Amino acid sequence: MYERNQLSTIKKRIKEPRKFIQVILGSRQVGKTTLAEQLADKVGIPYIFVSTDAVPPSNSVWITQQWETARIKYNTSGAKQFLLIIDEIQKIENWSEVVKKNWDEDTRNKIPIKVILLGSSSISIQSGLTESLAGRFEVILLPHWSYKEMNEAFDFTPEQYVYFGAYPGAADLIGNEKRWTNYIRDSIIETTISKDILQLTRIHKPQLLKNLFELSCKYSSEILSYTKMLGQLHDAGNTTTLAHYQELLNKSWMTTGIQKFSGSKTSEKSSQPKWLVYNTALSSVYSDFNFKETVASPAHWGRRVEQAVGAYLLNQSRINDFELFYWRDGNDEVDFVLKKGRKIISIEVKTSKSDFHSGIEKFAEKYKPYKNILISKNSLSWEEFLLLNIDSLFV
Repeated sequence: MYERNQLSTIKKRIKEPRKFIQVILGSRQVGKTTLAEQLADKVGIPYIFVSTDAVPPSNSVWITQQWETARIKYNTSGAKQFLLIIDEIQKIENWSEVVKKNWDEDTRNKIPIKVILLGSSSISIQSGLTESLAGRFEVILLPHWSYKEMNEAFDFTPEQYVYFGAYPGAADLIGNEKRWTNYIRDSIIETTISKDILQLTRIHKPQLLKNLFELSCKYSSEILSYTKMLGQLHDAGNTTTLAHYQELLNKSWMTTGIQKFSGSKTSEKSSQPKWLVYNTALSSVYSDFNFKETVASPAHWGRRVEQAVGAYLLNQSRINDFELFYWRDGNDEVDFVLKKGRKIISIEVKTSKSDFHSGIEKFAEKYKPYKNILISKNSLSWEEFLLLNIDSLFV
């Protein structure tokens, strides 16, 4: 079974003396449960793995019951330590207070029970961590799968990765696009929106949120203001509501709107967003073109490659702590701008042969970036770029 890179990090932390609760966050269907099971089998520590799937949200006592079971098993095992893993912890109301109470109790009594919490929704998880568990946790983010991972685990070609995206559970279905599409829509999109957003957050206009999500997928890699989106959505909402819903979708690793780079925080926040998906599968299910038609059309293919590069950069920005923007000044444009500390990197994506791009030249004159990268057939290809460790670009 394929093992993700984060496994070694978590394994190292669990083997350290008991210090922090380990919290693994990521989108649905990226392998959090599988990762935790692999870890439990490898660290050589007795453990129990439980899930909140069939537990009523109001049953916060359930968490303490599992904790007591872990304590009993630790006492009877003769082991030096014990591991408790709880999946989808955010489904339980007041979960953070209950976890805090039990963690602090074990700390006082010097009971070496280590804890891993898994969560698909950073919306409710984050507030619980900062409000109740401050100083008691470490977060490990599990992004969507990269091209390298999908290639190694499922033998995906670069073209398949660009179109079908990076959901490992759907990898075996790409030979039947209708079946693949239904899986993405029903098992991932509908479940994420219904369970990770609507059930955990007060949403006054759930249909508007769903429509915003679909529109942001259809317009991925395009610049479109909230005002224009409201016109397309035919809703009496306002731009503030759309911005809030967009942030919820961003926290759920679905879609986001990156801002225009200007060097001024105020100007960036007021700019028109460029919409991007975190996983290109989310764009493909709303496309009017199938896989073969997309690859055969230079115009559509160029846009899809830009989406794939954007999705890769989005996921990398979450785990490597850099900011992601686009840039436009009149007719000059740069697809992506990366900023980490004082270092700025401009990236333009082309699927054709190209040695020069006026947007990069204009941007370089104005901002003096650390690096300027032109992705094209006769320089650094998009296939090669998707294999890069993005954080290494800042070195």
